[in-house]
Amino acid sequence: MSTKPQYYIVEASALPEVFLKVAEAKRLLSTGEASTVNEATQMTDISRSAFYKYRDAVLPFQNMMTGRIITFQLLLHDEPGLLSVILELFAAAKANISTINSIVPTNGTAVVTISAEIIDQNVSLEELLQNLKAVSGVVKAEVLAG
Repeated sequence: MSTKPQYYIVEASALPEVFLKVAEAKRLLSTGEASTVNEATQMTDISRSAFYKYRDAVLPFQNMMTGRIITFQLLLHDEPGLLSVILELFAAAKANISTINSIVPTNGTAVVTISAEIIDQNVSLEELLQNLKAVSGVVKAEVLAG
């Protein structure tokens, strides 16, 4: 019986030091400051076995969100220009929109689904979601997948 992995967001200061060192070793490898795992583990003073044990389980939160497709579901009032305002928020956040789907408005509202790749965003995902919710005419905004 396979279990689905569970994820937690934890303040870095609460983590065991080995997790922080694994994250640093991964950063050194990704930036080219270290060219081999052996070099990265020596630079961070951890064993190679600790690196290999935790490398797939440790990832800084921002790195988890970078380059990922996030799908937002919005419930919008049927108002001219509202979608344009929302798209401007995505553009301001430097999110690259992949798809936009909308149903025909009924009872004055429409469900709009927007998938966007988060590459070099300049606001957090939470801040983008709050900005969407703050727009007049947005009844509901939530992250559907990502």
